[in-house]
Amino acid sequence: MKQILSRCLILVSLILFLTGCSRSIASDISTVTLSGWQSSPEEKQLLEQVLREFEASHPGIKVKFEVITDQYMDVIKTRLIGDAAPDVFYVDALDAPLLMTHGVLEPLDDYITEDLDLDDFAPHLSEAFQSLGKTYGLPKDFTTLALFYNKKYFAQLSITDPPQTWEELEDYANKLTRDRTHNGRVDLYGLGITPELSRHYFMIKAFGGELVDQKGKAVFATRQSLSGLTPLMDMYRQNHSAALASDVGASSGSEMFGQGKAAMVIEGSYAIPYLQQTFPKIEFATAEVPSIGNHKGSMVYTVAYVMNKQAKNKEAAWELISYLTGKEGMKAWAKGGLAIPARKSVISELGYEQNPLYTPFIKGAEYATIWQGDEKLPIFMTHFDNQFLSALLGEQSLKSAMKKAQQTANKEIQASNY
Repeated sequence: MKQILSRCLILVSLILFLTGCSRSIASDISTVTLSGWQSSPEEKQLLEQVLREFEASHPGIKVKFEVITDQYMDVIKTRLIGDAAPDVFYVDALDAPLLMTHGVLEPLDDYITEDLDLDDFAPHLSEAFQSLGKTYGLPKDFTTLALFYNKKYFAQLSITDPPQTWEELEDYANKLTRDRTHNGRVDLYGLGITPELSRHYFMIKAFGGELVDQKGKAVFATRQSLSGLTPLMDMYRQNHSAALASDVGASSGSEMFGQGKAAMVIEGSYAIPYLQQTFPKIEFATAEVPSIGNHKGSMVYTVAYVMNKQAKNKEAAWELISYLTGKEGMKAWAKGGLAIPARKSVISELGYEQNPLYTPFIKGAEYATIWQGDEKLPIFMTHFDNQFLSALLGEQSLKSAMKKAQQTANKEIQASNY
């Protein structure tokens, strides 16, 4: 009996010991929550693979990754207000000023060490996530805009080189547009366009125009701004050599191009894998955006990893950010070709500079305009896009549309007490 009792006590002690050990081990593991969006299932799968590699090299940290599929920033803002936001999340350069201004992001300067090599990031990208001398995010990737052109359509007209200037682009678009009189329908447009401020701001700047004045008010209707937008209007309204994706039953410029309904489009690098996978038979090339107003121009869009100021384990959150934006993690992420890595060394190591499809995007980063402004920019964008589309559709003149966009944007800004 004593032996049985003794064995039971030993067994109970062993169970308690093992339970205590498991609790101790569990308590040593930190869980970091990460949220972002995805452009395709492949993007999610690739990032999940990178996160598994991170966990393998950081056994004390587990990452809980969530994809927010709709209204991303609205969800993030709501969660920030409710203290339920993830520890680490994506922030687009467009949205960064609002979050930096309202103090919901953790400054990263005290975490950053020299070995992170901030100088290795491509031109101007880090600046998009800095405010008042502090760094709030580290860029993970970027894209600029470049001209995509269908090599077959060019060859049919014996066009050997892409257009270098906007005047040449207009000439090419006229020549490439065909069957204008066939049942009143156009079978092929020279250029596919996307009527958004985020795509055409560089054209406004090329003629000395700006979005806002020194008082922070919208100034869409200046002579300079109208000069930057007129070439698009002329191609669409007068020459009928340009079309919107919706005009041909497509959902985007990339799809319009892939379907062979536009000979040229101006898109980001994300269109490269999309076209290769969705329209593998199309033969295309890329070139820098043609100069306009004697100026080279493009837009650059970038996204950063940021840390929630209320993150529960900031050291673990930083380990994740530094890995994903460091050379090793960025290389693992960028090898999928979904976006151009933010680091110059990774761009070089992965051969992007030698790939003729990506070279124009990398060159464009040297002079491109970052798509960013202050926290009022989304208001400007909404009113501009609505009225510019109205002008393209012939519902009003460009000048009238821009005056209306300017007035309605300024009224909303005044009402919002910005």
